[in-house]
Amino acid sequence: MGACLGACSLLSCASCLCGSAPCILCGCCPSTRNSTVSRLLFTFFLFLGVLVSIIMLSPGVESQLYKLPWVCEDRTQQPVVLQGPLDCGSLLGFRAVYRMCFATAAFFSFFMLIMICVRSSRDPRAAIQNGFWFFKFLILVGITVGAFYIPDGSFSKIWFYFGVVGSFLFILIQLILFIDFAHSWNQRWLCKAEECDSPAWYAGLFFFTFLFYLLSIAAVVLMFIYYTESGSCHEGKVFIGLNLTFCFCVSIVAVLPKVQDAQPNSGLLQASVITLYTMFVTWSALSNVPDQKCNPHLPGKNVTGQMELEDYSTVWWDAPSIVGLIIFILCTFFISLRSSDHRQVNSLMQTEECPVETVQQQQVAISEGRVYDNEQDGVTYSYSFFHFCLVLASLHVMMTLTNWYSPGETRKMISTWTSVWVKICASWAGLFLYLWTLVAPLLLPNRDFS
Repeated sequence: MGACLGACSLLSCASCLCGSAPCILCGCCPSTRNSTVSRLLFTFFLFLGVLVSIIMLSPGVESQLYKLPWVCEDRTQQPVVLQGPLDCGSLLGFRAVYRMCFATAAFFSFFMLIMICVRSSRDPRAAIQNGFWFFKFLILVGITVGAFYIPDGSFSKIWFYFGVVGSFLFILIQLILFIDFAHSWNQRWLCKAEECDSPAWYAGLFFFTFLFYLLSIAAVVLMFIYYTESGSCHEGKVFIGLNLTFCFCVSIVAVLPKVQDAQPNSGLLQASVITLYTMFVTWSALSNVPDQKCNPHLPGKNVTGQMELEDYSTVWWDAPSIVGLIIFILCTFFISLRSSDHRQVNSLMQTEECPVETVQQQQVAISEGRVYDNEQDGVTYSYSFFHFCLVLASLHVMMTLTNWYSPGETRKMISTWTSVWVKICASWAGLFLYLWTLVAPLLLPNRDFS
């Protein structure tokens, strides 16, 4: 009898994997919104691919994957003799990451296409979006297995440029999320200060604003110390100087009286967050400068002009890559868990707040302890755009894990100016976007930017 009850319980929980996300008959699911559960599960699939990619960069795992047909063989089926420290195991690492991220990008691209113009959960395609998770996992595994049998050829070089474009766009999405987060943070703390009539909230805003600007100044000083030299590294000096000037300008604009009149919640907290993020992107760009004198992250060279083997292990996991991976994880969770407090950001990110009419349904669902469908009258986010963001996230994490290195002519992973310019241009585009949020109410007075 106990075995039968246990089997029934397992079958009940399995319905959450093979059925729809609301799981009306499933008591094992938590009480939360259907739309939130779906986004979290798709994000879990992405993070699963990221975890596999990280494992494949480990030297111990690389040595176990030599049985794959594309490993260290050229078209003549002869072993490839590599120059320098990048042996077959190292190449296998970045090639495995490229293929794993290709699989996740293809997986989310498929759902992006089939979920175009889904308006509510009454659409039959919404059941595919919100359920059948076991079969989705099988599809992802199948695409991944197929990706590992893609002939090398020019795949890595072509996919590198796909990664560059996708990562550029995802950096802009990250900046939009940071702008929205800073605006919401500032607005809520100002409301708390007015409600409680306590100066502690103002002190908190001042403290974090001062801290972010202090970290930004420290970053500028450290970049000048470690990424520039007297008489050389002119590009790095120009990049640091320009971004410092641009950040100073947007900080001044944020507190101009006319801007404050149009946007009372605008202030230095938002500007300090954007300044700190811009300094991070600048730091990340300088870590890809293909000049060992101007980039301490590049392995040193010995008297023969080749890179030192013992320094190679630090190439994949330098500080900018680790910080970038942490920011990527936080922003991806941010996309999955919440909608913005600002209508313009929701419009841009294709999300909206939960309709008021679902409150009664939510209370019933909480009392019954299950996931409830909050999208019968309309979806709370664009299914297609959400998958597009995950496609960009797949490309961005691919570039982050491989440190934005490009496959070279000799099958080496080399740092290029392409990566540097893409990151610098992304920082400029982000600053321009933030500046536009400040001056748009002044330039377009007939539009509602509240």
